Amino acid sequence: MSILHVFIYVFSVFISSVSQIILKTSADMKYDSRIREYLNPRVIIAYGIFFLATFITIYAYKGIPLSAGPILETTGYLWISLLGYFILKEKISRRKLTGLIVVVVGIIVSCI
Repeated sequence: MSILHVFIYVFSVFISSVSQIILKTSADMKYDSRIREYLNPRVIIAYGIFFLATFITIYAYKGIPLSAGPILETTGYLWISLLGYFILKEKISRRKLTGLIVVVVGIIVSCI
């Protein structure tokens, strides 16, 4: 397993998480019409980022086994929590922190 490809895969998960945050901020806004709700710059950019993340993930699979993908994908829980905390000002409860620690330990154990 190539460490470079692992980082590339985790980067694709990170930008996918950024895209989800963009969609969340768009969903919190009020719009004049239903069509504007779905066709606005934030939504279009977010789906463009998702599209890009897909190709980055495909490239990353050149250097990692297919079985490692779901393990690395779980880093999304960490990214979403951190981005939610810093950008959306969401609180990280003790229960959520415990869950994130379990996820990180699971990733480490699975990769050893």
